[in-house]
Amino acid sequence: MFTLLTSSLVAYALARNLHRPFFKGVFYYLLAALFVPFPIIMLPLVKQTSVLGLDNPAGMIILYTIYGLSLNVFIYTAFIRSILIELEEAARMDGASTWRVFRQIVFPLLTPMNATVGILTCVWAWNDFIMPLVVLTSPSDRTLSLAQYVFQGQYNTDYTVAFASYLMAMAPLLIVYIFSQRWVISGVMRGSIK
Repeated sequence: MFTLLTSSLVAYALARNLHRPFFKGVFYYLLAALFVPFPIIMLPLVKQTSVLGLDNPAGMIILYTIYGLSLNVFIYTAFIRSILIELEEAARMDGASTWRVFRQIVFPLLTPMNATVGILTCVWAWNDFIMPLVVLTSPSDRTLSLAQYVFQGQYNTDYTVAFASYLMAMAPLLIVYIFSQRWVISGVMRGSIK
């Protein structure tokens, strides 16, 4: 939810002010961040998280929100630009503030994109192996993908237990997708009609 809220707010500010040089520069800066692979920034990230005390699950939430911002803003901005600005102007004529316009007009229209971004973020965070491996320091804070790593050793692999754990790890993502697929499909259908 934190990722959806922050990414949609940033994307709304960028989409409605993209004609200004500062906002266009921020948009291209976030777009350029998509091309920076994680291993390049891994060592400074580990040092900074340990200095700031973010080598715990709360720090992982912050990191996933920050690292997902560039892709999510790109997705949201394209969708927000397709929303008619006349809806927002009508609300402003009735005396609504920018925050109220976003909360009551724009954010409900973002439901298909919220489902899409939510699914992408869930899949990415659930399947991520390297960031929790290098950031989390306590063995009790291990994610499921790190816990599955113990089934594979240098000389042997317990295939039966490993594959059973892989199947159990897929179940929550399937449930998330089943419950949110109708919003994704409605968003695709809405985009095809336009």
